Amino acid sequence: MQIGFGAPISGAWATPGDLASFGARAEEAGYASLWTFQRLLIPEGSRMEPVYRSTLDPLVALGFLAGKTSRIRLGVALINMPFVSPAYLAKQATTADVLSGGRLDLGLGIGWMPEEFELTGASMARRGARAEEFIEVLRALWNPGPDGSGPGGLSRYDGDFYTVPAGRQDPGPVQRPGPPILLGGMSRAAMERAGQMADGWMTSSRADLSRIRDDIKVVRTAAADAGRDSGEIRIICRGVVRAGAEARSPETGERLLLSGGYAQIRADTAWLGEQGVTEVFYDLNWDPLIGSPDVDHTAATARAGEIMAALAPAR
Repeated sequence: MQIGFGAPISGAWATPGDLASFGARAEEAGYASLWTFQRLLIPEGSRMEPVYRSTLDPLVALGFLAGKTSRIRLGVALINMPFVSPAYLAKQATTADVLSGGRLDLGLGIGWMPEEFELTGASMARRGARAEEFIEVLRALWNPGPDGSGPGGLSRYDGDFYTVPAGRQDPGPVQRPGPPILLGGMSRAAMERAGQMADGWMTSSRADLSRIRDDIKVVRTAAADAGRDSGEIRIICRGVVRAGAEARSPETGERLLLSGGYAQIRADTAWLGEQGVTEVFYDLNWDPLIGSPDVDHTAATARAGEIMAALAPAR
């Protein structure tokens, strides 16, 4: 199982210097990947977690990291498809893939906050069906030609929601047939969609990781039913690390996985691998002593550096 790291894009440590420094340190420490996420708006009066109060754009941050690293993979977990056109995202993703030398993992979701839909002029209706077409458009633009034949062909697509007039969008991505598409979502429909048409599935920050085996079974069964190799589907877990005191579930009172001492967190990570998770990335943006805009910068980066070093994967 691979171990990744959440890039500093939220709160006190979301600075150019920290993004460059922690990106380089993660690569040097042997982490497999760096991850960003999207948040467009904090509604007035919202009681959302501090992590969402001040965030950088995920793909711009990955473009920055592409120039500051050379080997580590760069992922976004995730961008909500209703908030942007597939043609524009295809161009952004291709650019990040080209600038990074083919290191992009593209995580996508369907959104959930009504205020963000209002902000972007998007519709919450038929999000699942729109998402399926959105992915088809990405792949059509990345693989021009009626059969995905590549150079010399034209991209075309005509669906219920999106149309691609005959044409080309160059340059193409370094990775072929395109950057891996990873779908998020904790509903059964979202998990099944990931198994049916994506390269992987990723958990949310609020996922109950104690039942991850059941969720993985839904994804892999959907893949097999679609005639795909279910063993090839990546299962990626956002590791909301709560280092120090154990955290408890407000519903069950049970200790939350990836909380407590470093030995406990490592043991939890190993257990997740036994359940079928293929990658965990430790995301310290959810730590209120790091990812809040109100905390002291020096203290936040010191804490993040200690946790990063303590949980670094064995070489």
